[in-house]
Amino acid sequence: MMENKVFLSFAFYSTILILKMYVVAIITGQVRLRKKAFANPEDALRNGGLQFYRQDPDVERCRRAHRNDMENIFPFLFLGAVYSLLDPSPTVARIHFLIFCVGRIVHTIAYLLQLRAPTRSVAYSVAQLPCFSMALQILLATTPYWN
Repeated sequence: MMENKVFLSFAFYSTILILKMYVVAIITGQVRLRKKAFANPEDALRNGGLQFYRQDPDVERCRRAHRNDMENIFPFLFLGAVYSLLDPSPTVARIHFLIFCVGRIVHTIAYLLQLRAPTRSVAYSVAQLPCFSMALQILLATTPYWN
């Protein structure tokens, strides 16, 4: 497996994306602390009282960014792993993985920094292109086995 250049490229970009998700989770926790907006009463009690058991728009924005990552990165992990098994061109595969990775990073930055529209939606759309391409190639490669 360590000789498979496509899989190594996939593993690299996937790891970058997982680390990015960890960073968003840490940012969410930091915003909760700074805004004193806790999701659980025991956390609010520990940090000043039940009045801080509440929602905050900035915390919710972070949570939406994280949820959006889960909705998009997890399917990419499946698609990319299966696509890697199809023996695609290493250069083409790397371009697929790079576009998705950069698109997701830009999407997160646009979400968290509230950049002007349509920055976030363009980043989202661009990142979806390699996923659709990989999904189509997987389906085409597996068509003979549909019997």
